[in-house]
Amino acid sequence: MAKPMYVRFEMSKELVDKTYQMVEMVRDTGSLRKGTNEVTKLVERGEAKFVVMSEDVQPEEILAHMPLLCEEKNIPYAYVPLKQELGIASGLMKASASVAIIDPGKGKELMSGLIQKIKALKK
Repeated sequence: MAKPMYVRFEMSKELVDKTYQMVEMVRDTGSLRKGTNEVTKLVERGEAKFVVMSEDVQPEEILAHMPLLCEEKNIPYAYVPLKQELGIASGLMKASASVAIIDPGKGKELMSGLIQKIKALKK
């Protein structure tokens, strides 16, 4: 399966697992928002600390603007393969195309480590 147009770098299985783990930690100890409209607003206002997007979103246009917007606002972002798993990790019982982390809570260290690894991927 071809990668969607908005996926700008490849994430290893290890990074994907750490991303899901971080989202779960934030769900329990910090603050996050779900849903692309909500995430877009938070990125535009510069309130998001980190954005996670799923790669299986249809149509792709839903998330097409997100990587550029994140880069413009200097907000780090990551990809996970499945919106269903992202939804579950973020505490929804249904799929979520994207989540924005506002306060990482106990996931702060994990988030910092992820940001470093993702910066290295994008070079």
